[in-house]
Amino acid sequence: MDMWKPFRASTLKAEHAPHAAILFDTFHVLRHLGAALDTVRKTEYARLTGKGRHCIKGQKSTLLSHRENLTTDGRRSLKLLLKANKRLRTAYILKEEFGQLWDYEREGWARRFFEHWRAALKWQRLKPYEKFAEMIDRHGDGIAAYCKPENKVALGFVEGVNSKIRVIQRCS
Repeated sequence: MDMWKPFRASTLKAEHAPHAAILFDTFHVLRHLGAALDTVRKTEYARLTGKGRHCIKGQKSTLLSHRENLTTDGRRSLKLLLKANKRLRTAYILKEEFGQLWDYEREGWARRFFEHWRAALKWQRLKPYEKFAEMIDRHGDGIAAYCKPENKVALGFVEGVNSKIRVIQRCS
């Protein structure tokens, strides 16, 4: 499920799904990380003037994309942007590294990876990332549980179930 509080609260009620394991899917988690990166981009744009500001303008989609999904021009733009702004480079690298979390097949390894990733934030002064890390910490069980091979579920299936839940909620 996504991290919407009513979904979680409804699932946790004893009469609804007492034996259910809550799994938070990658799309919804990474959407929050993308929002944190975009906040860093906006902050840097507001902080800078001149050429540094010019490099950031219009680069939202470039920053939010994975490098392998970019065109040649996109990669060139990303390289220039990351060379021009240290804080955005750090935020981008942290975003890309966080994607490794979903490759783990054991909860303990995923939790250890997250703790190391969070430790890398310590001196970076990236408040949006610190807020993201706090959110991940609060939802850690549902994220770590996703790492078990039997819990890896396709996002389309998850979205279909979420849509049906919303329809049921509207009908009642």
